[in-house]
Amino acid sequence: MTQTIELSVVVPAKDESGNAAALARELAAALDGRSYELIFVDDASRDDTRAELAALKAELPALRIIGHRQNSGQSRAVRTGVWAARAPIVATLDGDGQNDPADIPRLVARLTRADAPSNLGMIAGKRAKRQDDWSKRAASQIANAIRKAALKDGADDSGSGVKAFKREAFLALPYFDHMHRFMPALMLREGYAVEFLEVNHRPRRAGRSKYTNLGRLAANMTDLFGVMWLRSRARLPGGTDEL
Repeated sequence: MTQTIELSVVVPAKDESGNAAALARELAAALDGRSYELIFVDDASRDDTRAELAALKAELPALRIIGHRQNSGQSRAVRTGVWAARAPIVATLDGDGQNDPADIPRLVARLTRADAPSNLGMIAGKRAKRQDDWSKRAASQIANAIRKAALKDGADDSGSGVKAFKREAFLALPYFDHMHRFMPALMLREGYAVEFLEVNHRPRRAGRSKYTNLGRLAANMTDLFGVMWLRSRARLPGGTDEL
C-alpha cells in the first residue's frame, strides 16, 4: 500500500549550486520520522543546481525535482511545486539556505493544532533577526511598512519564504508574478485566517541574491496597487450549500 504523504515541502531554487544539496539534507533530517516529500523546483538554473540535486535522489528517496524549461520567477516556481504536491499541507522555504528547516515542524504544528480556527489557512514566518546587509533590510522595512498600512494584512515580514499552509487555500488564490510576497493579504481576501510565527534566519552560504534593492522595491510598489484592486473586488459567499 502506498504511504499517505502528510506534508509536501516546496523549495524554489535558481542558481543555488552549493546551497541546494545541503538544504535538502537538512530538510530530511528535520522531517525524519514524518511522512513527507521534498519538491525542489529548479527555475531554469544556469549552474549545477539541477545536477547537484539529481545526485541526491538515491540518498533521499523523498526528493522530487521539477525543472522549468524557462526562467519564470519565484512565484511561478512555488505554484509549480504546490500543483505537484501530494499532501494537503504544504510548507515552503527559499532555496538559498537562509531559512532554517528546523522551523518547518513548528509552523506545521501551529497550523494543524487541535484548537486552530476552522478557517486558518496559513502560518507565515517572521524573520526575528535578519542576516542580510543593512541596505537590504532597510528596503524591506520600507516596503513592508507601506504594504502593511495599505493592505492591513498584519504582516511585518511578507518577504519571508518560510510558510506552512493548506494546499487548497493556496490554490484558491489569484496568481500573478511576485504574488508570493502578498500571500497574507491574498489569504485574507479569500476568507482564510493567517497567523505569524517568529523563525530563524541565517547568512547565505554560497551564491548571491537574485534581487536588487531598488528592483524589489519598485516591483512591490507596482504590485501593491494590483493587490489593493483585487481586495476591493472581492465578494465572499459566506459558505455554500448544496440542495
